[in-house]
Amino acid sequence: MFSFVTLGTNNLEKGKNFYNALLSLIGIVLVEEDDRYVGYGKKDSQIIEFYLMKPHNKQEATFGNGTMITFTANSKENVINIYNLALKLGGKDEGKPGPRHEEDFYAYFRDLDGNKICIYCPD
Repeated sequence: MFSFVTLGTNNLEKGKNFYNALLSLIGIVLVEEDDRYVGYGKKDSQIIEFYLMKPHNKQEATFGNGTMITFTANSKENVINIYNLALKLGGKDEGKPGPRHEEDFYAYFRDLDGNKICIYCPD
């Protein structure tokens, strides 16, 4: 359904370091970068599905109220580890790891630019 997802950032280097650390835990790696963006894809495909980018209009990047991106993890422990690492790297808590909707396991945090991120593991 999606070709790729893009989030804006105000500090590409810090954002890259944040997402490199988190996404590597779920098999997503940096595939391409230049001075405006970094692109990530699944380790085995190298097709870019997630971009972190400086806004094209050169204005400040802002987060959308109600906007959230969810990444799939392969275990509850992975969800917990990613959440904890996100907070250690400067992310902000938006919902501690735990079951939601009586079946699946989720954790929520804001990245360094305030974008809301969810890590999810189907039960």
